[in-house]
Amino acid sequence: MVNIDDAVIAKYEYNGYKFEILVDPDAESRIRAGKIDIEKDLAIPEVFKDAKKGDRTNEEILKKVFKTSDIGDIAIQILRKGQIQLTTEQRKEMVESKRKQVISEIVRESTNPQTNTPIPAIRIEEAMEEAKIRIDPFKSVEDQVQMVLKAIRPLIPIRMEKARLGIKLSGDAYGKVYGDLVRFGTILKEEWSNGGEYMCIIEIPAGMQGDLMDMLNKKTNGDVDIKLLK
Repeated sequence: MVNIDDAVIAKYEYNGYKFEILVDPDAESRIRAGKIDIEKDLAIPEVFKDAKKGDRTNEEILKKVFKTSDIGDIAIQILRKGQIQLTTEQRKEMVESKRKQVISEIVRESTNPQTNTPIPAIRIEEAMEEAKIRIDPFKSVEDQVQMVLKAIRPLIPIRMEKARLGIKLSGDAYGKVYGDLVRFGTILKEEWSNGGEYMCIIEIPAGMQGDLMDMLNKKTNGDVDIKLLK
């Protein structure tokens, strides 16, 4: 359950009635989409007339306005129809957190098509500043990644793509790295050689090639064969 001090007030007014809930700001987009975990997303599983005073709304009014008394359904409606009240500090923190998520996603998924190498996060940040991009704390990372890419493409060479790698390692190393391989990307093909070597083709975000290679070399002590496939 989100701490009351970290929660924000979501408000909705209808025909003179006021409704407020204390909600986790990080869950706002998910709740709007209709997915809610009451125990985690709400500081208090109640609907208030005035959350700061603790004045609760009675069930009859809830049923009259929302056609239900289910707190989850009501919270979704409040987020969709109402607005969130943020302090200046809360908004600043949310914008910064979302900005870092957007940059991280772009770095993970992109390469410089001129050099076929990952693009450093600092370069993405500089291009975003140059393009005067404003991050919306309530929009999804996916939507804002596309917005940012459109804005910074005229400024830096960038391409979002996947990379396919062929990997061969010993059976002993297989157990050390298989879980990591699955987390990095999608294994498209895998087989075992007659000599007991594990071989696979994996597809990963292009920007993660270096991280994957570093992990494999570290966990196998360099006893791994990695090839970039076209």
